[in-house]
Amino acid sequence: MDNVSDSVTKLQATFRITVNGESVAIATVGQAYDFITRLSTVEWVECRALHEEARTALEAAAGNAMLSRKATDALRALFARTKLL
Repeated sequence: MDNVSDSVTKLQATFRITVNGESVAIATVGQAYDFITRLSTVEWVECRALHEEARTALEAAAGNAMLSRKATDALRALFARTKLL
């Protein structure tokens, strides 16, 4: 897929996280990709490897829905490490 942010491929779970006092639901590959790429790389530096893995998995899942489980697992690991879950 050319633009990962436009992907409506469903993740295997919906993540409900609170950022700056605002509740955010992340249910699709596009929403997740927007969320993790919207912040600067400096904000993810603490867990750069997990961020890169999640970004790569989301890009793959945007073009192949069969890979949504791997993308969901990568996001779960990233969000857990950053204490967003």
